Amino acid sequence: MSDMECDLVVLGAGPGGYSAAFRAADLGLRVVLVERYSTLGGVCLNVGCIPSKALLHVAAVAEGTAALASHGFAFGRPQVDLGKLRNWRDKVVGKLTGGLAGMARSRKVDVVRGVGVFVDAYHLEVALTAGDRAAEVAEKRTVCFKHCIIAVGSRAVRLPFLPDDPRIVSSTGALALREVPARMLVIGGGIVGLEMATIYSALGARIDVVEALDGLMQGPDRDLVKIWEKRNTHRFDRIMLRTKAISATAKPDGIWVSFAGDAAPTEPERYDLVLESMGRVPNGDRIGADKAGVVLSDKGFIPVDRQMRTNVPHIFAVGDVADTPMLAHKAVHQAHVAAEVAAGRESFFDTRAIPSVAYTDPELAWVGLTEDDAMKQNIAISVGRFPWAASGRAIVNGCDDGVTKLIFGKESGRLVGGGIVGPHAGDMLGEIVLAIEMGADAIDIGKTVHPHPTLGETIGMAAEVYEGICTDLPPQRNKSEVL
Repeated sequence: MSDMECDLVVLGAGPGGYSAAFRAADLGLRVVLVERYSTLGGVCLNVGCIPSKALLHVAAVAEGTAALASHGFAFGRPQVDLGKLRNWRDKVVGKLTGGLAGMARSRKVDVVRGVGVFVDAYHLEVALTAGDRAAEVAEKRTVCFKHCIIAVGSRAVRLPFLPDDPRIVSSTGALALREVPARMLVIGGGIVGLEMATIYSALGARIDVVEALDGLMQGPDRDLVKIWEKRNTHRFDRIMLRTKAISATAKPDGIWVSFAGDAAPTEPERYDLVLESMGRVPNGDRIGADKAGVVLSDKGFIPVDRQMRTNVPHIFAVGDVADTPMLAHKAVHQAHVAAEVAAGRESFFDTRAIPSVAYTDPELAWVGLTEDDAMKQNIAISVGRFPWAASGRAIVNGCDDGVTKLIFGKESGRLVGGGIVGPHAGDMLGEIVLAIEMGADAIDIGKTVHPHPTLGETIGMAAEVYEGICTDLPPQRNKSEVL
C-alpha cells in the first residue's frame, strides 16, 4: 500500500537533489522530491555555501576599503549592524530558495516535506513535517517508486569531548552570526574553518586555529598556501599546527580549551566562541539503506558506478553521500547523470578533474594533479608559474603577490593540473578546468588571446612561461629553467 506513486523519488533537495529532480522532470518523469527542511537547497544554499559567500563578500569590501587609505581614499571605522547584516544574508538566501520553489512548481515536481527512510527497495516512508524545521512530526506517507536517487548529503563531525554550549558552534552556528566574539578558536584548519575565520576577523574578532596536521588548508600545493598565509598573518594570534584540542570546559566567562601537541599552550585558553570545523561525514547511515538492500562503505558512503547506480540497479546516489570530494558542483553533475540514466538515457559521470576553491582573502583555487601529488605518485611533470608581480592588473588591484601555476605531464605535454592564489581565483579556474577536460597543451593555452589587462591573462602567460617564450618576464633560455 502507498499514498503516492512516481517514476522517480529523490531523497534530499540540496544541489544534487533538486538538480536531479528538475532534470528528470524535464525528461518527462513523474518526480517526487523529499526534503526535511522547509525550503529547497539543502545545507549549501540555506546554511552553507551561499550565506557564507554573502558574508565573505561583505568582509572583502570592508577590508578593501580600509586598504584604500594609502591610495588617498580614507574612510572612518566601519559601524557593524549585525541585525542588518543577518537580514541581508537572509534576503540573498530567500531569493534563491524562492526561485527553486517556483521552478519545482513549474516542472510539476511534487515536494514532500519530511524525513524519508526506506521500507524496502521500492517504497519510502516519509515522516511529514508542518513545513518548519523545528516542527513536530505530523503524520507519515508512503511513496512507491520505480527509481530512487539518494541525495541526502552529509553532516558536520562532532568532537565527543566538547560540551553542549551555544558558544560552541558548527559552521551553521557560526553563520547565524549571533555576536562578534573578542577571541575565537577554530578547530580544524580546512577551507570552511578558514572562511569563517575570515568573516569573523573582518568583524573584529581575534582568531586562533588548531590543526592536527602539519599545514593549513590541505589540498593545494604548499607554495600557494604560503602566499595565503603571508597575507593573513594579521588575522591570527596563534596557528597551532601538529596540535589537537583535547578537552573543553564551559564557564560563565567563556569556553576554556586545553591542547596537546607541538604548539600547545601550557595552560588552558579562554575563548568567547569555538568553531568546530573537523570535516563532514555522509548521511548514508540515516535512511534505512539496508531495508532497500543498498550497501554502505565502512565510512558511510554509498558506492556507485559511473552511472551513479548503487548495488541495487534502480537506486542511485549522488553528492556527498556517494563519494568525495564533498562539493556542490560535483553533486549537480552527478545528479544530471543519475536523472538521465533513470529516464533511459546512456549517460556517465566521466570527468577528468573537479575544481576546489577556498573563498578566503585571497582566494585559493586548484584543480587536477598538484606538485605534491605528482611527487608522492612518482609522476613526471613540468610546471609553468607566472607571478602576479609582473601583471599590470594585479599591481593596479593591489594583489601583486598572487601566482598562477600550470602543471603539465612531462611526456604528453598536456595540462594535468593548476592552481591560482589571488582575488577572483575561483572565477578564473574554470578556464584551467576546461583546458584539462579538452586535453589542451601549453601551446593551446598560450596561443589563446586573453584580454588585457586582466588577471585572467596570467593563465596564458603561465603557459608561455612553461614554453620559455614569455615576454612579460626576464628571458628564459629553455623550458628547463622555468621548472
